[in-house]
Amino acid sequence: MWTAILLGALGVYLLKLVGLLVPRSVLEQPRVEEVAALLPVALLAALVAVQTFGAGHQLVLDARAAGVAVAALAVLLRAPFLLVVALGAGTAALLRLLT
Repeated sequence: MWTAILLGALGVYLLKLVGLLVPRSVLEQPRVEEVAALLPVALLAALVAVQTFGAGHQLVLDARAAGVAVAALAVLLRAPFLLVVALGAGTAALLRLLT
């Protein structure tokens, strides 16, 4: 177990080092800047999708999916962020309570 942790830490460190060695001229290209700006959004969306629709190795539709759907609707209606979170969590909690 410790070997895997140390190898993972070394890999992350080396990846960070490689990122620091990339020339500034490459990083200032418009295409690279666009990708760098959109990458965090894509990763967060992927994380939300996996956590919402995944359970182990299965695809599931449960209270989490309904909570995300209600939160997405609240975002489309331009609700404040705290209300979006409360509506999504409340929907999921209520559905879990009922089932």
